[in-house]
Amino acid sequence: MAREGRQARLRRMHEEYERLCLEFPEPRCALHFTTPFELLVSTVLSAQTTDARVNSVTPELFAQYPDAGALAAANPEDIERIIHPLGFFRSKTDHLIALSSRLQSHYAGGIPASLDELVTLPGVGRKTANVVLGNAFGIPGFPVDTHVIRVTGRLRWRTDFRLAHPDPVHIEHEITQCFPPSEWTNLSHRLILHGREVCHARRPDCADCPLNATCPSAGIPG
Repeated sequence: MAREGRQARLRRMHEEYERLCLEFPEPRCALHFTTPFELLVSTVLSAQTTDARVNSVTPELFAQYPDAGALAAANPEDIERIIHPLGFFRSKTDHLIALSSRLQSHYAGGIPASLDELVTLPGVGRKTANVVLGNAFGIPGFPVDTHVIRVTGRLRWRTDFRLAHPDPVHIEHEITQCFPPSEWTNLSHRLILHGREVCHARRPDCADCPLNATCPSAGIPG
């Protein structure tokens, strides 16, 4: 493929995103939640497991511990039993109790609506904070997970696509510079859905991909 200039790449990115919008017209968070607290907890639990597994344990968890006050006072063994299927259940339990305690002591049990404050909570990184901002508060956020890293790399939407272990924060900053803030949350959702359904890690389904006509990696084995 001939060297692509910045403006040409930007045009291609927007053309490909338009196709993703047609492919996934109404993207939404795959985690089930009814409050910002539930989304925060679910996102912390989703580390190194699937959203479907998280959704299978959170109904019982939230029935017993519906808010930060209840979770902060919980018996760790009871939480471990509920979230055991997710893996890393001890460290996740520690995070849930610690972040709930901090929510109680610093925010009267509420959830802060700023990235700088969210990332101070135990177990909460930038990706989790962006998930909560975009989906619970409607504040522009661009969560970068493994699907986003893989898809933006294969599409060469970012300049560091050759790196084996790219920096998620660098990816967030580079990609969001190319799209308006109003699109950031749905952009992440669509890239994640595309990664889950088409652009698989090992065997991408290039033949049925809506982006195969312009993707620089089309036809290249995963």
